[in-house]
Amino acid sequence: MSAAGIDPVIHVPARLQIVATLAALPEGDALSFTRLQNMIGLTPGNLITHLRKLEDVDYVTIEKTGSGPASRTAVALTHRGHAALDLYTETLRGLLNGL
Repeated sequence: MSAAGIDPVIHVPARLQIVATLAALPEGDALSFTRLQNMIGLTPGNLITHLRKLEDVDYVTIEKTGSGPASRTAVALTHRGHAALDLYTETLRGLLNGL
């Protein structure tokens, strides 16, 4: 296994935190934007930038409901995102084991 198999989208530390945090949720669950932000410790602007990159490759879905103070943004990992994280961790394990 080579480092060429490492997904550059997930490999960015903040995005890896986002994907790993969302992967820990039961299937079909989502986190609010604010909860995810608090868990990871990113600024709102930084988090939305990373989420957009993950959304561009269909690793996460972002769903906005309501408007104004009652609005809510939910973030969830897609099946493609789960598969990408699985491949990423498999690649890392292979590199660590010298395969």
